[in-house]
Amino acid sequence: MLNPDLNIVFSFITAFLITFVVIPKVIFFAEKLRLLDAAGKRASHKGSTPIFGGIAIFAGIIFSLLFWAELEGIQFILVSFLIVFFVGVIDDLLALSPNKKLIGQIISVLILIYLQHLEIDNMHGVLGINELPGWVSTLFTVFVVIVITNGFNLIDGVDGLAGGIGVISSFSFGMIALFMGQTDMAIIAFTLMGALLGFLKYNFHPAKIFMGDTGSLVVGMILSVLAINTIRYGLVTESFKLPNKGPLISIVILAIPLFDSLRVFVARIMKGRHPLSPGRGHIHHALLNLGFGHKYTSITLYIYSFLIICLSYFLLELSLNISIAILAVISFVLLFIPFYILKIRSK
Repeated sequence: MLNPDLNIVFSFITAFLITFVVIPKVIFFAEKLRLLDAAGKRASHKGSTPIFGGIAIFAGIIFSLLFWAELEGIQFILVSFLIVFFVGVIDDLLALSPNKKLIGQIISVLILIYLQHLEIDNMHGVLGINELPGWVSTLFTVFVVIVITNGFNLIDGVDGLAGGIGVISSFSFGMIALFMGQTDMAIIAFTLMGALLGFLKYNFHPAKIFMGDTGSLVVGMILSVLAINTIRYGLVTESFKLPNKGPLISIVILAIPLFDSLRVFVARIMKGRHPLSPGRGHIHHALLNLGFGHKYTSITLYIYSFLIICLSYFLLELSLNISIAILAVISFVLLFIPFYILKIRSK
């Protein structure tokens, strides 16, 4: 095997090139087979656009990992990715119910927990909780993965948004893994980043293709794995000794899908609806209604994500619970502003 750092670079390049080259072929076959997402009431786009960009993203990721990663260390992670990928493909073809999608996701998480031994077994003091009993650890890990995966799936409603946020998140997780010498996790993160950059060339407004549930579920699952790893180990380098700040760091990196989805989930449950039911109550819908358009909605939320990550530097020295509380307040306030403006305008 080559130098681990070179493997990370080559994996990034390989994922980018494969995705970039495969996307036009996917577009061609999707149009031929009429695998298109038609505009409707809830859609934010006009006309019909090919779906299944997630197939190209997954191809770039899986082949890059097969080429450059140490498979013995991540074999069951790859199995979980495969399960979520097929769930996404079936959903894009047949429109699975939310409960059936959840079953597939739960199976993939249980593989991570019991075969890969990747789980959240310590809360590091969040709400005064530290080590978790086995069954609680399992349930909580399943919950976290479902929230992250579906949170990412739900922000995929504007050209370039999910892909761009995925690039920012995967880069952030990748740098943390790189600084901590976690080569396997760094390769996974930068492989995802490369694939998403190759995809964004065709997905940024005006989008020529969408990633579909195939892509958003896979990307959300990969980010879940990276988040769990960060929660477990924190950030420990020569410059930073923060083994217990993993929960804060993961929440910061995934702030938009987490806080936006949490707000929407609570609102839907209060109205007696399934939390994963479709709707137009997300932050990107509010920005579109304000007239931002697809391009500037995505760019605005990229900036939001970047600023939240920068803000986290000033929260690291605070206690974990206080820092998470401050982050939550700031995030919810920023997410609420567009809805408040819309409410004022409607009067």
